[in-house]
Amino acid sequence: MKPSQINVLIACEESQVECLAFRERGFKAFSCDIQPCSGHHPEYHVTGDCMQLLHDDVRFKTDDGRSHHVAHWHLVIAHPPCTYLSMVSASCSIGGIINDPKRMAKGLSARDFFMSFFDVPADYIAIENPVPLHVFNLPRPTTMVQPYHYGAPWSKRTCLWLVNLPPLLPTIINPNYRSWVYCTRGGKKRSKSFPQIAKAMADQWGDYILSDINNKRNNK
Repeated sequence: MKPSQINVLIACEESQVECLAFRERGFKAFSCDIQPCSGHHPEYHVTGDCMQLLHDDVRFKTDDGRSHHVAHWHLVIAHPPCTYLSMVSASCSIGGIINDPKRMAKGLSARDFFMSFFDVPADYIAIENPVPLHVFNLPRPTTMVQPYHYGAPWSKRTCLWLVNLPPLLPTIINPNYRSWVYCTRGGKKRSKSFPQIAKAMADQWGDYILSDINNKRNNK
């Protein structure tokens, strides 16, 4: 198979950073979010509920009005909202127990949404989130990455839960870095994907998926 035959969905991504990284390598990638894209490529973006796209033989329209048909998603990379799941919420908890019942309920709902990505009909799955609170009992992440492992001047420990994908390998270690979380304001900006990590995903996972699919075809 060629990259143009590999269907990729970046779920819960309005920045299009990862979508464009895969597009630059020739993959048929789309982003989806309940918000319109800020990556300036509506022809690759679907504004709406990503769960409406996550099945085989799906038809949809991108924000430029064009119709598309995807028989099967090969790769899904998901960025479920982390507002109520991450350690940033630790100030709302004492001894691992959420004090605010409403916030706890929202956290449990966010956990259910997070876990639903493990069941999507894709061959390769990656779910990204910050370090989660233990109270929500999420599965142990497969690996963790840091932006400064890929040349960025920032630290922001990020967990990856992977299905049929190898852990990302560091590319360029930047010894001069600062905390992204404490140097940025606003949750939306803090949650943006780093282009350096997106490029590593497109390069490493893209090569792996092409090799894996072609090897399986040749061995039939």
